[in-house]
Amino acid sequence: MKGLKSKVGIVAGGGRGIGAATARRLAEEGAHVVVGDLQGDWALEVADSIRAAGGSATGVMLDGTNAESQAAIVACAIETYGGLDFYHSNLAGGTGGDIDILDCPVDVLDTSFAINTKSHFLASQAALPRLIERGGGAMIYTSSGAASAGAAWQVAYPMTKNAIHALARHVAARFGKQGVRANVICPGLVLTEAVKQHLTDEYVERGLKAVPHTRLGQPEDIAAAVTFLASDDGAWVNGQVWHVNGGGQMRD
Repeated sequence: MKGLKSKVGIVAGGGRGIGAATARRLAEEGAHVVVGDLQGDWALEVADSIRAAGGSATGVMLDGTNAESQAAIVACAIETYGGLDFYHSNLAGGTGGDIDILDCPVDVLDTSFAINTKSHFLASQAALPRLIERGGGAMIYTSSGAASAGAAWQVAYPMTKNAIHALARHVAARFGKQGVRANVICPGLVLTEAVKQHLTDEYVERGLKAVPHTRLGQPEDIAAAVTFLASDDGAWVNGQVWHVNGGGQMRD
């Protein structure tokens, strides 16, 4: 893809799954990548694998819900590679105990908010000044198809993921004239390590039957979309929510 060679980017939540696949794809395109994850060892492993394949990467521990940690990963990108051109905010979680509105405890909502909304807010606060200094760049947020699916069995996760869409549109509207693009990816059912570990074979089989496609998603499918949005090929895409789901939801 155009314009990624020697660009500098951060992948938050890059230790496994979609984030790891995205970090590897970006590095294959010639970008310098800082991989952050709450599991610092995972981030180091992904960065090591990228360097072993000939790419450029650094792994760091990142607590995305902490402003100082977000500032530190941005500082790492600048100190190590000289600037920041894009930030892929890919944190998600907090689904334990998340059931219908009458039975979901408030502390579950608070946890979901911290991981799925606050982390993206803090990433934006840390990264945007540096992107603007650079003359522009890309904020790319991972949301979820759950944000618009209307699940009867879950309330906090869809609520807090949906807030990311408003954040991205705010960033696009406020800073677009300064060269900043902000977009959202909503993955469908993607067979990450976590999905394979926590979902039953029956659930995965049901998911495949519900998708008008020959297969379910792979992390590399989302990585390709994120990489496009980070690249110069995605220069005219701003303030959008992209559903990358094999047709599981068909939306304007």
